[in-house]
Amino acid sequence: MVGTVIAFLALCLPIFAVIGVGWAAAWRGTITPAMVDAVGHFSFFFALPALLLRLMAAQPLSRSFDLGFFLGYLGACLAVFALVMAAALPFRRRAPAAAIGAAAAMGNVGYLGPPLLLPLLGERGAGPIAMSIMSEVAVVLALGSVLMAPGAGLRTMGRVGRILIRNPVLLSIGGGALLGAMEISLPGPVDRFLGFLGGAAGPTALFALGGTLARLRIDRRLLAAASGAVAAKLLLYPALVWLVLGQTLGLAPIWVQSGVLLAAMPTATNAFVLAQRNQAAADEVSAVVLFSTLIATFAFPATAWLMAPPVAVP
Repeated sequence: MVGTVIAFLALCLPIFAVIGVGWAAAWRGTITPAMVDAVGHFSFFFALPALLLRLMAAQPLSRSFDLGFFLGYLGACLAVFALVMAAALPFRRRAPAAAIGAAAAMGNVGYLGPPLLLPLLGERGAGPIAMSIMSEVAVVLALGSVLMAPGAGLRTMGRVGRILIRNPVLLSIGGGALLGAMEISLPGPVDRFLGFLGGAAGPTALFALGGTLARLRIDRRLLAAASGAVAAKLLLYPALVWLVLGQTLGLAPIWVQSGVLLAAMPTATNAFVLAQRNQAAADEVSAVVLFSTLIATFAFPATAWLMAPPVAVP
């Protein structure tokens, strides 16, 4: 058992260490905020879409998409959002409560999902990663944006819709799914190009994440305010996904394992950006992002160990 734990730590900790390198470089001033943003933009607009497009196109849609998984994962995601927001409403207005709810439901599945999940599950993990991104970005980000915006109406929903339809990650998922459904193989040079470009997604995304975390300034009073959302993100969310996918829907182990691991990802920096843009509990959400990432450094390998041994793909 000890050997298994060490094996998971050996697999996961080097990945989290890249976040630490980015944090240290930004904290010491070796790189500027503009450099961090440039690395993050490269990963988001080029490397990550290339990775997801290639992985989704490489397998039939029936193998990468499962309606039960998508609806179950999305249902658990929205349940966590609603529960945390409802718990915060007696103490805060709607917008800050929605920001904290979004922080508990939006994991860093785009940046952390590929480098953590693919080594554990192989290319079969691409479908769950794509569906979790669709759940937590396309749905939760849109819902949070509407609830946080003052006087939310058609104009706000239209703005959110335009942002989503131009999102390069969502577009790459859609394009890859279409190619997979049509069983169209990518030409060799295109496949190698996407593989080469997509290979940079993990390191650049994690480095940029560390640099972004270095900008967050947290004081001790925020620890208590963030603890509930952190617990919901790292404990309640994975447990609820396990309950819904495994015990209620009875999905195959590969889907349950991938869903729980994705739900165990720390809070995405997008949650902080969203809260900051709407001036809604930005300090509390920044604390959730930072503390959930620090705790997930060891909590995620523990979750992976609990879900072990890796299951055989049916």
